[in-house]
Amino acid sequence: MGENIEFKLPNNFNELKSQIASFIWIPIVSILLWAGFTMFHTVQAESQGVVLRFGKYIKTIDPGLRVTLPFGIDTVEIVQVERQLKQEFGFATSGATDRSQYNPSSIERERERNMVTGDLNAATVEWSVQYRILEPKLYLFKVREPKDTLRDLSESVMRTVIGDRTVDEVITVGRGEIATEALNQMQILVDKYELGLIVEQVQLNNVNPPKPVQPSFNEVNQAQQEREQMINVANGEYNKVIPRARGEADQKIQSAEGYALKRVNEAEGDVARFNAILTEYLKAPEVTKRRLYLETMEEVIPKLGKKIVIDAEAQQILPLLQLNDNASTR
Repeated sequence: MGENIEFKLPNNFNELKSQIASFIWIPIVSILLWAGFTMFHTVQAESQGVVLRFGKYIKTIDPGLRVTLPFGIDTVEIVQVERQLKQEFGFATSGATDRSQYNPSSIERERERNMVTGDLNAATVEWSVQYRILEPKLYLFKVREPKDTLRDLSESVMRTVIGDRTVDEVITVGRGEIATEALNQMQILVDKYELGLIVEQVQLNNVNPPKPVQPSFNEVNQAQQEREQMINVANGEYNKVIPRARGEADQKIQSAEGYALKRVNEAEGDVARFNAILTEYLKAPEVTKRRLYLETMEEVIPKLGKKIVIDAEAQQILPLLQLNDNASTR
């Protein structure tokens, strides 16, 4: 009962103090980690970040590592502004991750592609719209569902444009013009409603007449193609024959011009020769006349066959020796 009892409270108190200190550092480190985690934001190269402070828009940040207020005071909405998005009407591409890309209901897709043209004919039109997010602030806050709004605008515009065309224009020659006009009208409405989007392309995919009349329409198209083929063949023959005929005509014209020039030159030479002879004749008419007579006889007589020389008073014609034949036999 008389034993001494030792108390070690100071040592136990120091250990308790160190343990309490270690426990205090845990929430401090956690808070610092949480602050660092919520302060730093990485915006990808094809995106932009929209900074919200307690849900209110503050600014738009560019790609890179960015710093904002921690603890959820500032939040960042990442918007892919460089990515091209797509919407399909009347058809659906499997594997799409964007729910607004196509209508999941086959009945609704059938309704989308059935349209009435300006001449009150029916046509099935499938088209797609490619677009990008241009202004993230408008895209996030101006309209509640901008993608669904764009689908409604696209369908309305396409029905309006198709309704202003004939069925032949829609199915054949007018497709490019329809796509261009639809693109322009869609962009006007997108800007009017401030969706923050830019429509980059409208493409008509399958445009056909309704299935009950499609065989007849295909026959008409085949006949038109045959007509175009025959026209092309005729144009080919035309392009082959006409240039050749024109070449032959040019050759004949050049030959005639050359002949005319030759005849003119010969005539001018004859005139000059005649004038020269006339000048000499006027100087000595008798001498010139006799010289011309002798030159002419010298040119004409060798061309004659048998020759008979008679006197003006001869009563009987006597044959002369066949001098030419004898001369030829020597």
